[in-house]
Amino acid sequence: MKPPLRIAMLECDTPLLKTRGKYGGYGGVFKALFEAGADALNMPDVISSKKGMEITTWDVVNSELYPKLENVDVVLLTGSKSNAFDNDPWILKLVDFVKDVLAQDRIRIIGVCFGHQILGRAMGVKVDRGSGWEISVCEINLSAKGKELFKKDKLNLYQMHRDIVYGCPSDVEELGWSPTCSNQGMYVKGKVMTVQGHPEFTNPIETEIMEARHGQGIFDDATFEDGMKRVGSHHDGVAVAQAFIRFLLED
Repeated sequence: MKPPLRIAMLECDTPLLKTRGKYGGYGGVFKALFEAGADALNMPDVISSKKGMEITTWDVVNSELYPKLENVDVVLLTGSKSNAFDNDPWILKLVDFVKDVLAQDRIRIIGVCFGHQILGRAMGVKVDRGSGWEISVCEINLSAKGKELFKKDKLNLYQMHRDIVYGCPSDVEELGWSPTCSNQGMYVKGKVMTVQGHPEFTNPIETEIMEARHGQGIFDDATFEDGMKRVGSHHDGVAVAQAFIRFLLED
């Protein structure tokens, strides 16, 4: 795939107040990530924060708006507080749209957290509650393909989930695992790339969510305090963004 890459960001949730004030929607959060990843690749003649990407955002929850497939090269599904296994009308519409993307061979699709789970559901894999919450910066063990794509032996990413994708289709390569989640990412060359973690999150974004969920009683004191101990740790979000962009550029 050659730039300019026409990237459609499907916003599956609305950020909390501080994050929304800085970035707008989650499309803005991902735009910042992709720009950082493009610059880190150091290929200014091909792609950078100033060149090679045309990003649009689509509210698939409230407006249920989608791009026409002929107008995009890449579809990205963001995270969400919703459950990917629920049958809300907007979720069913999203799953159907993803199935349409998977049925063709030109457009590539990226899924992050909830987006990763929606991809799993669209490919016929079980998505359901896992053994518990995985939050803050966590270490991910990488498969051989994961090490190749991310160019790292292990990955540290922000997490914010308790649902997981159980297993993987036979024609899909798994990218990694953790003690809490056996499927941390999926890959099909020239077609699909997903991660369960949140490469787009930053310390302030993760902290705002953890504080809100602790205040709502979703996280007990022990879970919240454990997460806050690691929220400032190094994370590899830009490395994942680089891998996403290399995936989009590969033949």
